[in-house]
Amino acid sequence: MQKLAFTLAFGLAATGMAFAQSMTELDADGSGALSLAELQVAYPSATEDTFVTIDANADGAVDEAELTAAVEAGTLITDS
Repeated sequence: MQKLAFTLAFGLAATGMAFAQSMTELDADGSGALSLAELQVAYPSATEDTFVTIDANADGAVDEAELTAAVEAGTLITDS
């Protein structure tokens, strides 16, 4: 049971680090948020409709919290 808990905790921590790294790598203009074009670098199948759905605060950009929520919800899936 402890091994399972450790594995889950490590996996979640690694996922969080991956999101932060991805956000930094994807944010080509350094704005702190992603445009549709920047998002499509990692998620080429993301459409404008997907982007609008992910942009929870409707500010025209996807921030790290919105990106994380979309990936965790399965809204964004890498195409690899």
